[in-house]
Amino acid sequence: MTTTAVTALGSDVHLIDTAMSGYDGITAAYAILGERPCLVETGTATSARTVVDALASLGVGAQDLATIVVTHIHLDHAGGVGDLTRAFPQARVVVQESGAKHLADPSRLMASARRVFGDAMDEVFGELLPTPAERIEAIGASGRVDLGGGRYLEGHHTPGHARHHLGLVDSASGDLYVGDAAGLYIPPDGADPLTGLAPGPVDAAHPGNAADVAGTMLPGTPPPDFDLDLALDSLGRMRELGSTRLLFSHYGPITRVCESLERAEEELRMWVGLVREARSEQMDLDHTLALVRDRTRERYARLLQRPEVAAKFEALSSSVANVVGISRWLERLERSERLDAAEKQES
Repeated sequence: MTTTAVTALGSDVHLIDTAMSGYDGITAAYAILGERPCLVETGTATSARTVVDALASLGVGAQDLATIVVTHIHLDHAGGVGDLTRAFPQARVVVQESGAKHLADPSRLMASARRVFGDAMDEVFGELLPTPAERIEAIGASGRVDLGGGRYLEGHHTPGHARHHLGLVDSASGDLYVGDAAGLYIPPDGADPLTGLAPGPVDAAHPGNAADVAGTMLPGTPPPDFDLDLALDSLGRMRELGSTRLLFSHYGPITRVCESLERAEEELRMWVGLVREARSEQMDLDHTLALVRDRTRERYARLLQRPEVAAKFEALSSSVANVVGISRWLERLERSERLDAAEKQES
């Protein structure tokens, strides 16, 4: 059995480091123990054995896992679903309804991913195996996942990062599993594993790296589904849920809920503003990236001081993908505005 990093977060919740591409501290799954043990996120298919071993170390055997929930069907979150349904034959799989068909038949999803990642696909993600349709439960705008003993996860549709995205609130702990709807959270060195906060006073010298969340927030705006308006609406709904802690799939917990969600909105608006500016000046992708990196250098100063951490998060959520996702959304928006203007002229 491999050695797997498992961290107890209280309330029978355990963070499992799924070690995507061999990196630690980049992709998380969460085990919720109790009457009906539940796994939130699976990691990639290449991480499936890591997750099985972690659950075994927590006393969850092959017949014990009741539910697997994925926040969305991107391969770093749901790529291991097919493998884990084979390892845990009693487990039901819960997903937002827009993504359900792709877990039952992942052929289109995998073909799209291979076009993007090419030869790196097998090594980084592996093959998403199909899940029997009868084991899939779909959540629409909202729904509940029974954890037993009166405890449940309340699922909320939170599109913007992806149209098939769910946020999940634990009725017992108040934890909100944000998936990628609030972007990526990178804890500071020496962060408390339960709160995501570093010890000692907050450094106000770099306001963008805020000591308000004591770590670094990065946007997650990949193609093809990114939509700023939907993303902002989802962040607003998450603020209204009154959760006590955010659990990021990338990576870990943060207790400063309101500040973190506000910071996530700031990051989205800033990146969209920069890409919009680059488009207005007809910059190509390389020059747009240069503009974004120049304008965010001070904002991400703390992260850039940790080049090994910056590199692994860049590999996970590249600046190129973020810029392309924003550009495609702006293209759709501009096309819609042109059509509206043409219709008004005709009328």
